[in-house]
Amino acid sequence: MVKYKQGTDALDVLNREDDGDKAKFSSFKSGDVHFIKVLGTSDLIQFFSYGIFGKVNSFVAANPSEKSAKGFPTDNHTPWDLAFKYHRDKSSDFNDKHGQESGKYKPKQRFAMGFYDLDSGEQIIVDVSRNQAQAIHGTVKKYKIKLGKLAFELTKEGSGTSTTVSLTPVLDFDEDLTDKQKENYSKSPGEFDMSLFDGILYEAEEDEQITLLNQAGFDVSLIGLEIPNKAEDGAAEDKRDDDEVETIQDIQDSELPF
Repeated sequence: MVKYKQGTDALDVLNREDDGDKAKFSSFKSGDVHFIKVLGTSDLIQFFSYGIFGKVNSFVAANPSEKSAKGFPTDNHTPWDLAFKYHRDKSSDFNDKHGQESGKYKPKQRFAMGFYDLDSGEQIIVDVSRNQAQAIHGTVKKYKIKLGKLAFELTKEGSGTSTTVSLTPVLDFDEDLTDKQKENYSKSPGEFDMSLFDGILYEAEEDEQITLLNQAGFDVSLIGLEIPNKAEDGAAEDKRDDDEVETIQDIQDSELPF
């Protein structure tokens, strides 16, 4: 099992300046509106993923590296961390060639958040960026003592770096919700099932990570590695939406190591 932070531990990071049927992220693309009930204030996990949209599907390291407060790998480096460091150490400006290349391999901080969906009557998990998670949790904190009496709209708008996510309370419970949504609300569980987070992230062992680096076009010999004899099948299909995949342009200046 990958080492991730959950519940209050994940909130500490957010608020700082098995086999069988596996859970999946619910679709959450621009224009979507989910009518939900928030079951608790800490139904989330924090993780670091790797991947390049269109080339390598998202994955997390089975043996993750140690990270700084800003999410930069500091110890126990994965092959992708080494590729990031290789280009970062050759760059003096994030906009130069090596700076842009380093961004491809940098671990990206993400948050998976759990809610109860009023249309399906099931618990769902959505994948969001740090800023989006902060926006959502800001509303959760604001209405903390009323969570058991409110329904919310979880929406996403825009695209790319202009994508915004918001959580707003339903103003008129009786008028704004359908009969089905109100019925499901009355059947909602008392708390979110945190075990649903187990297995939701695709974990790649070191050999597979090396193979995926090669697939991405990185010469692994530059960091003293060799392509495994037996190529892996590659990371599982990336279930996130296109505008949820962090690009080089999404990285903030405050996150840059230069």
